Amino acid sequence: MTQRIDFATEPARYRHWKLKFDGEVAELIMDVDENAGLFGGYQLKLNSYDLGVDIELADAVERLKFEHPEVKAVVLRSGKDRVFCAGANIRMLAGSSHAHKVNFCKFTNETRNGIEDASANSGQKYLCAVRGTAAGGGYELALATDRILLADDGNSSVALPELPLLAVLPGTGGLTRVTDKRKVRRDLADAFCTVEEGVKGTRAVKWRLVDQAVPNSKFEAAVKDAASKLAAQSDRPGRDAKGIALTPLERRFEADGVTYSSVKVEIDRAARRAIVTIQGPGVPPPASAEAMHDQGAQFWPLRLARELDDAVLHLRLNEGEIGVLIFKSQGDPSLVLAYDAFLEANKSHWLAREILNFWKRALKRVDLTSRSLVALIVPGSCFAGTLAEIAFACDRSFMLIGTPAGDNRPAATMRLSQLNFGPYLMSNGLTRLATRFLGEPDSVGKAQAATGKALDAEAAEALGLVTATFESVDWDDEVRIFLEERSSFSADALTGMEANLRFAGPETMETKIFGRLTAWQNWIFQRPNAVGAEGALTRYGTGVKANFNPERV
Repeated sequence: MTQRIDFATEPARYRHWKLKFDGEVAELIMDVDENAGLFGGYQLKLNSYDLGVDIELADAVERLKFEHPEVKAVVLRSGKDRVFCAGANIRMLAGSSHAHKVNFCKFTNETRNGIEDASANSGQKYLCAVRGTAAGGGYELALATDRILLADDGNSSVALPELPLLAVLPGTGGLTRVTDKRKVRRDLADAFCTVEEGVKGTRAVKWRLVDQAVPNSKFEAAVKDAASKLAAQSDRPGRDAKGIALTPLERRFEADGVTYSSVKVEIDRAARRAIVTIQGPGVPPPASAEAMHDQGAQFWPLRLARELDDAVLHLRLNEGEIGVLIFKSQGDPSLVLAYDAFLEANKSHWLAREILNFWKRALKRVDLTSRSLVALIVPGSCFAGTLAEIAFACDRSFMLIGTPAGDNRPAATMRLSQLNFGPYLMSNGLTRLATRFLGEPDSVGKAQAATGKALDAEAAEALGLVTATFESVDWDDEVRIFLEERSSFSADALTGMEANLRFAGPETMETKIFGRLTAWQNWIFQRPNAVGAEGALTRYGTGVKANFNPERV
C-alpha cells in the first residue's frame, strides 16, 4: 500500500528545521537531515528538500504566528556551511509520480504564499540571510521573504538553473516573483535563468535579485540591523502577549475516511468521490477576547479551520483518484453567525486576526484543489457566513426546497455575514461573491443587503447564491445525474477547466503562479525532454547529456 503522507507535525518532531528566539526576532534555520527523506531512494544533500521538509516549514510558519505573537521579524537562514538551499531534490523528483510532482510544487507555493501573507497581514516580517548557494526552489524560498541579504564572499549566489539542468520551467513560483515582485528586467531575468552557476555579489544587487550584498566580516551585523528595522515596521502585539499552543488535531484515520472533531470525510472509491461534512458549533462564542484566548486551539473557528485544511491536504496527496468532493454541513446557522460576529467585533485582537487569516488561507486551499467541488445544501445545513464561503468556493451548489416528508430538521437556508464581504479574499484579490458576480456588480450589493437573513432556497437562488434548487421529488435524481456526469469526463480536462473558471477577474502574482503551475509546469513535467528516457531530469547526475527533441510546440 502507498505510504500515507501526514501533514501534522510539531517542533519536537522536526528533522530539518530549527527555531531560535531572541525577543522580537526569531531565526528559522534550515538544516536538512539528508537521511530523513519522506520516501526512500534518495538523500537530501546540500539542504535540498522534499515534501517532508516543506511540511515542517509550513508548520513552523503557522506556529510563529499563533504561538509567538511577540515575534515581529523572522530571519530565514541555513544551518550548513557554504550552501543555503539547493532546491527541490532532483532524485526525489525523478522518482516521483507526475501527480506527486505537481502537488508537491503546489504545496511549496502555498507555503511560500503563507510567508508572504504573514508579512502582509500578520505583521511578521521575513528576512532571508543567504550564505552559500541558493538555487532553484532554494532561491524561491528566499524570494518569498521581504528582504534578501547575500554574502559577498565569492561563493554565495542565487540561481534558477532548472532550464539548463533539468529542461523544466525555472521555478514554479520563482519566475513570477522575480518579474512581478522584485521587478527584475525581462532581458536580465532571461539571462539569469540560463546561467547554471547563478549570479553573485554586486551584480545580484544591480539586477534586483537580492537587496544587499555584504562582506562576510560584516554579514551578521547587517542581518541583525536589517531584522531590527523590519521588526520596527510590525504591528505585532510585542513581548507582553502570550501565544496559544497549536495542539495536535483530534482525528481518526480509517479505511474509507477520516474523522475529526468537526469534520468528517467519507470516501467512496468505487464512485471516485468523497463527502466532506462540516459540523457547526455546539455552543455560543465566548464572552470576551480573553475567553477566546483561553480556549486556544479548541476555539471552534480555529479548530475547524485546521481540521478542514488537514482534510483537504490529505485528499489531495493521499486520494489521487477521488475526483469529486461533496461538501455538506450540519448545525445551527445562527451559532455560526454568532461566531462570525464575535470575530468581526474582535478583529483588532491579534488572535482573532490570525484566525481570520488562517480561514482565508484554508479557503484558498479549497479553491486551488484540483477536484470537482459541489455543495449540497439540505435540511439541517449551516452554510452561513464563513461556512457559506465553502459553498461559494464550489464549482456547483445545489439547494433542496423545503423539507421532505418525515424529515423533522429545519428547511435548508443560507445566511450571510459581514465576513462574506471582506477578509476572505481569493488569490485574485477579490471576495468569492465579488468574483461570482463580476458581470453583475449590483448583485453583490443585493446580497450584502440580505446579510443576516435566513434565505430559503427560492431566495438564495434569486440572489444568485446557489446554482440550482430542486424539490425533494427531483433531488436524488438531479444530484445523481450531476455526479455520474462528472465522473464520466476526463480528469485532466476537468482540472484545466475548473482552474480557469475559478479565478475570473484581475490577474495577480498568486493567480499567475498557480495558473502557470497548473498549465505550463504540469505540461513541461510530462514532456520527453524532461522526463523521457533521454530527458534531462532522467539523465541528471549520470554524466550522459540529455537528448532533446527540438520541435517547438
